Amino acid sequence: MKVSVIGSGAWGTALAALLVKNGHDTALRFLSKPHADVIDGSRVSRYLPDVVLPEQLQLIDSLDGIEDDEFIVFACPSVRLRENAELLRGKVCRDAIIVSVAKGIESSTGNRLSAVLSDVLGNLERIAVLSGPSHAEEVARGIPTGCVAAAWSNITARAVQDAFMSSDFRVYTSGDIIGVEISGAIKNIMAIAVGISDGLGYGDNTKAMLMTRGLSEMARLGEKLGGRRETFSGLAGVGDLIVTCTSGHSRNRRAGLNIGEGMSVDDAMASVGAVVEGYYAAESVFKLANSCGVETPITNALYDILYNKADPRVATVSLMGRDKKSEI
Repeated sequence: MKVSVIGSGAWGTALAALLVKNGHDTALRFLSKPHADVIDGSRVSRYLPDVVLPEQLQLIDSLDGIEDDEFIVFACPSVRLRENAELLRGKVCRDAIIVSVAKGIESSTGNRLSAVLSDVLGNLERIAVLSGPSHAEEVARGIPTGCVAAAWSNITARAVQDAFMSSDFRVYTSGDIIGVEISGAIKNIMAIAVGISDGLGYGDNTKAMLMTRGLSEMARLGEKLGGRRETFSGLAGVGDLIVTCTSGHSRNRRAGLNIGEGMSVDDAMASVGAVVEGYYAAESVFKLANSCGVETPITNALYDILYNKADPRVATVSLMGRDKKSEI
């Protein structure tokens, strides 16, 4: 099968290598600027320095030939998704399957990323998302991983499952594209919150509370938008929440840790050296939840820290001092 991966960061690169390993004719396309450290012949990405890319993986800095692709995977940051999709308008085969592997909500519209792709490229039935607890650094090394392919069409979800599944990358299907995408956006928010908690010197109790109540926010908003409750207890929900909040690979947790230790928000984001999706998701989900009338206190507190320069310790006091209520 002929495949293009749009986005040459760690996740796009890891998935491109996986698709080659699965026997697909795969191109990793650089649409913004070529990464010389990959193209110069070293076959090593600065995002995955311990992995040599397979020789069969094509490295292309144009859209030449993309009209022949059967699969197109968007692995660019969520804030760049629309502009990158616009570059492909009118160039994509009508029957091509479009897969989003980014995680976030478009701030200007409140749209999920699959809806952004549908808005630009059309053909909603051929659009899918791939999500779950899957650090690029581990996928690229062949560490056993489980993910979820979600689409409105079961045929599309199964096609994505077939394309990506391998002996060390297990893929389940789901018809709940809403729940999977909301999970992917909110887990990054909670990872920054947990990182801040760790940076402030709080303990395991605090981390467990943030993750569990964060899962409640994920489920409340997701169900309000049409997601299914069971999705939030699966790989795309609690699974991805756990790995992003606890792993040393997590850029979101790392940024939060730096904020908790006293670094400014701007410096914390820059220190990570790559896009911190939770920063953008905090604003998008804050707006979306307010427009839907859904209570998201942790998201609201993080939004204040990131965008209004609120003191994290003061935000903690505010969260802990909220009115008494039942957990359910």
